[in-house]
Amino acid sequence: MAYKISDACVNCGACEAECSSNAISEKDGKRWIDPDKCVDCGGCTAACPVEAIAQ
Repeated sequence: MAYKISDACVNCGACEAECSSNAISEKDGKRWIDPDKCVDCGGCTAACPVEAIAQ
């Protein structure tokens, strides 16, 4: 199950920089995780300063 980014996202981009599978991109002013690319590593959760990412 891929991680998801909630509406708490402040679009800082920290998660995208940590994503080893390039699954995170910007969409509609927020970051978005492509479930087809996400490998469930969890690296993005540790990088998010507002804890907006969960599985």
